[in-house]
Amino acid sequence: MKRVLILTDSTADLSVDLREERQIYSLPLLVQFGDEHYRDGIDLTTKELYDIVDVRKELPKTAAIPPGQFIDFFEQYLNQGYEIVYVGIGSTISGTFQSAMIAKQMIETKDVYLIDSKNLSSGIGLLALKAADFRDQGLSAMQIKEALEKLVPCVKSQFAIKTLDYLHKGGRASGTAKLIGDVLGIKPIIQVKDGVLIVYKKPVGKMTRALDMMLSDFFKELDHDNLDLDYVMVTHSLADKNAAYMIEKIKSKVLPKQLLESHAGCVISSHCGPGTIGILYMTRSAS
Repeated sequence: MKRVLILTDSTADLSVDLREERQIYSLPLLVQFGDEHYRDGIDLTTKELYDIVDVRKELPKTAAIPPGQFIDFFEQYLNQGYEIVYVGIGSTISGTFQSAMIAKQMIETKDVYLIDSKNLSSGIGLLALKAADFRDQGLSAMQIKEALEKLVPCVKSQFAIKTLDYLHKGGRASGTAKLIGDVLGIKPIIQVKDGVLIVYKKPVGKMTRALDMMLSDFFKELDHDNLDLDYVMVTHSLADKNAAYMIEKIKSKVLPKQLLESHAGCVISSHCGPGTIGILYMTRSAS
């Protein structure tokens, strides 16, 4: 049986150390300020992104990984005798998955297996970590693809947005909605459902109210014995104190095998803004 290589992209928000430890490869999406192009997490950090936005008073554009970059990567490792499993940002959120499909078709290989995560951020990261587990258990690339596709509906991703500025600048919140949100102190909770981002709840007041609502959903799954506790991710964009708050709350009730704090990269952060924080986990059955 051929060796299996697990590939994801920068929007999975897995740290370099974790990727190296689990032997998960990653390709970067692009962030663009005018004519300046940056590779997410390589040429630009999240803090640097926010600094540029503060100066320019405008958000960057983000771009999918082009097919040529996938072709170069695929050919390099296929020539070394690998089968490749790729799970990255959802096909309805970015054109990256389409690029991977085009690349596979162009090189006419059966040894590249593509999984549509229908997700973003650590929702992808959870699947990539599971893929690494399956690889280490000796599963073939085809078996990993089949196993991951069954897990896709079980991934639960939700984020609380601290500031509406980035949603407004990015055209995702009207001026009126932003004004009302600012006055009322709304901290919207965004969920990913079948590859689509929806406003799940609109808590008013302190950020901890939104955090507690997300934790409540998590603990309900725990009470129903429906949590997969292999990995639980608290992912945020420069929200260290709130991340510590959520992690402590989780630890007070349950200790997952791996409770991971993850930092949102430039692509994810450019759409949600500083202070955004989420909890991402998997359930035993889809709901």
